[in-house]
Amino acid sequence: MRKQSKNEYQAFISEVKEKIYAAQYEAFKVVNTYLISLYWEIGKMIVERQERLGWGKSVVEKLSKELKLEFPNLSGLSTQNLWYMRQFYSEYNNNAILQPMVGEISWSKHIVIFSKCEKDLERVFYIKMTKKNGWTKAVLIHQIEIKSYEKFLISQSNFDETISEKYEKISYGI
Repeated sequence: MRKQSKNEYQAFISEVKEKIYAAQYEAFKVVNTYLISLYWEIGKMIVERQERLGWGKSVVEKLSKELKLEFPNLSGLSTQNLWYMRQFYSEYNNNAILQPMVGEISWSKHIVIFSKCEKDLERVFYIKMTKKNGWTKAVLIHQIEIKSYEKFLISQSNFDETISEKYEKISYGI
């Protein structure tokens, strides 16, 4: 192979690889959207049946066992994950701020956020920042642990905009 032809071939290979990576990423996003939608619906079904029929906590464990028998190769059907689905639906369902954001990030990141953050605006902050910055689950956990939301709030100040010119000159020694 000639040198120019070899370079063109390498560029061709790189282009094909990029297309494959892009397609894989787009497929992941679609699967994630469907998965979160499924988990939302399961959570909704559990909440509605418990409220309407008075079913207790044991229904979640029984449901998990039944689903694992029917779908032995499908992960995500543990009792704990079904409780997360229920909590996810319960906490986001009637929330006009959070509900539209349910498909923005992966399920595991949602679990971290609604398990570790109590305030809606804090949850919104971490969902938006995770999406914007492409945070992994580990990075998200770290950001919550170092209280990035609180630091962000503290850094938000309109002090410079509201201080009168007289006091501004004093504070800068003018």
